[in-house]
Amino acid sequence: MDLTTATLSRPRLADVAIAGGSWANTRTVDMQLRRGTFRGVRMTGVGFASASVQDVSFVECRIDLSSFRFAKLARVRFERCQMEEIDFSSAQLQSVMFLDCVMVKSLWAEATLTRCEMRGSDISGSGNPERLRGLRMPWQDVLAAAGELAAAVGIEIVE
Repeated sequence: MDLTTATLSRPRLADVAIAGGSWANTRTVDMQLRRGTFRGVRMTGVGFASASVQDVSFVECRIDLSSFRFAKLARVRFERCQMEEIDFSSAQLQSVMFLDCVMVKSLWAEATLTRCEMRGSDISGSGNPERLRGLRMPWQDVLAAAGELAAAVGIEIVE
């Protein structure tokens, strides 16, 4: 499926499985996405602002430079996705899993996370990492993100 640069007004998608193709630079307005899987889809620059996304998985997708601003995500799984500079500002994330994702320079301003988990994901350079409050992470991932997490609470690292 190729939706590159499309604008979708009030799309309602349910029970979908999308493999391959491109949604690059697609913009959605008031999207509702329920029970779906995106596998290997190129989604660079996609705009899911204010979307409602439930029971959806994104596997091996390129979702960099994309926006989930003001979106509501529930029971969503991101697995092995490239998510550099993704924007979750003011998003509400509930039971969201990030597994082995590259999330360098991700933005979290005013985001709220409830029962979310992150494993094996790179959040270096993230904006507003203090908004990750409540996120569950394995100890080795906490150590890998120590610089961002320390900066978030105002700790200055010295040698």
